Amino acid sequence: MKTDDLIAMLASGPDVAAAEPPGAYWRAVATLGAGLLASVALMAMLLGVRPNLEQLALLPDFWIKVGFVIFLSLAAWQVTRRLCVPGAQTRALPLLIAVPLLLMWALGALILNEAPPEQRAELFWGATWRSCPLLIAMLSLPLLAAVLRLMRQLAPTRLRLAGAAAGFAAGTLAALVYCLHCPELAASFVGFWYVLGMLVPTAIGTALGPRVLAW
Repeated sequence: MKTDDLIAMLASGPDVAAAEPPGAYWRAVATLGAGLLASVALMAMLLGVRPNLEQLALLPDFWIKVGFVIFLSLAAWQVTRRLCVPGAQTRALPLLIAVPLLLMWALGALILNEAPPEQRAELFWGATWRSCPLLIAMLSLPLLAAVLRLMRQLAPTRLRLAGAAAGFAAGTLAALVYCLHCPELAASFVGFWYVLGMLVPTAIGTALGPRVLAW
């Protein structure tokens, strides 16, 4: 963002739409779309789409997982946008992230509590706990590059926090892509291991923020 644009934005008040330069919406769609396509291509080449995805899609647990990731993605994107506007109110932003997390954790805890003791370990650990977080982190890399590129066009001031938000947003989208491959459906698994995978690019974004987003 140019200095003159920033001064004009601050003079008119901290508004997200006003902070975006002309044509920013379509550039954002193109940049984020390219990152998403790269992530999908990476998943398809290295992992592949789950052969029984059509059968999984008939199960309510599959849509609970996908819905959780989608709502978390929307919340993360809103947080990222707000952090790009100097002076914007951000006090309520943690609540946007906390609500879907707490709902998923509550569901996972309820399922574990009602499950027979011999099944609880399987519901939490699944069969892919070793690889799940790392694969989500890997798929997030092109998305993280795209989100950081978008944020550089605006005016984030809290660079570490903005970088963390970019990483978390990339992680949530990568988790959505990973749903096309992942066989796990248990809420207790998704609520822990998926979120752990999202936190890896969050940490990377936190470290990169001050260097990449400085203006």
